[in-house]
Amino acid sequence: MTPTTLLLIGAAILHADPPATGTPPPKDDDRPHVVFISGDEEYRSEESLPRFAALLGRDHDVRTTVLHSLDGDGLIDPDALSNIPGLEVLADADLVVMFIRFRTLPDAQLEPIKRYAASGRPLVGFRTATHAFRYPKEDPRHVEMNEAWPRRVFGQRWITHHGNFGDGKTPLTRVVPDPEATHPILRGVEPFDAYSWLYHVEGGGDELAGDPTRLATGTTLKSYHEERHDRFPTSSPVAWTIENPKDSNLPGRVFFTTLGHPYDFRSDDCRRMAVQGMLWAMGREDDIPTTGVKIDDAADWRLTNAGFGGYRKQQRPEAPASREP
Repeated sequence: MTPTTLLLIGAAILHADPPATGTPPPKDDDRPHVVFISGDEEYRSEESLPRFAALLGRDHDVRTTVLHSLDGDGLIDPDALSNIPGLEVLADADLVVMFIRFRTLPDAQLEPIKRYAASGRPLVGFRTATHAFRYPKEDPRHVEMNEAWPRRVFGQRWITHHGNFGDGKTPLTRVVPDPEATHPILRGVEPFDAYSWLYHVEGGGDELAGDPTRLATGTTLKSYHEERHDRFPTSSPVAWTIENPKDSNLPGRVFFTTLGHPYDFRSDDCRRMAVQGMLWAMGREDDIPTTGVKIDDAADWRLTNAGFGGYRKQQRPEAPASREP
């Protein structure tokens, strides 16, 4: 074997895809299949989404798959912007839940997401899914995927936020469900304080796309934009739904929330709203009691604090850590 051949073999090994995360549910399982896609460097979706998957699987009779950004060794690495293996399972999904940020996925991984979003099936998005992708300007995909796609699919793109004043030190947003709303997602949901700094999505000339139903409003408790509140108001929707007609090449039902800081999920009300958003998206609002669904004890949601580079290292997708030490 020549040295050149050895080099080619080595290069092929280095560029091979790492193993997909976990084992997909058996295909003869006829329960609804919910696929969670995690891939953000800041908000510990690699911890929160497996918790939501476990809760739905235990209490709501669904099968789940959780996909993660992985490094070349198959370890969870939110900084691996170009690799979320296993996305082919979206062909079998009844609901997809996305919590990803600034990914640059290759076409083989991007296309299953685009096909799913155009299929009329439901979609749920958390926080950074407004900026799920960030392809460089020289990449032809940047025009569609960086801003147009999230606005068309979720109702808004990334614009700005009111400022991070210290991860996890104190709540930064007061969340109030619409007091006039009778939407099933809000059953049993009371006002709560969130650690997420408020995303600006509406007001000052901006508005949500499509025909959204605004469910809850956040009011920032601190702001970088104190001299520009005419452009970036102190209040903005933090949760909404969109229902698209058939054959629109869009998801049928969409639930989106700009919340997602790991400490937000210490709130029963935040967790309840998220779970009920997933159930509603699947058309299962009749399964939501008038007092809201049962939610895990907050002690089960002691997730690692937000922050770049703060993810737990050496975690495999089969059993990722999902609680504070």
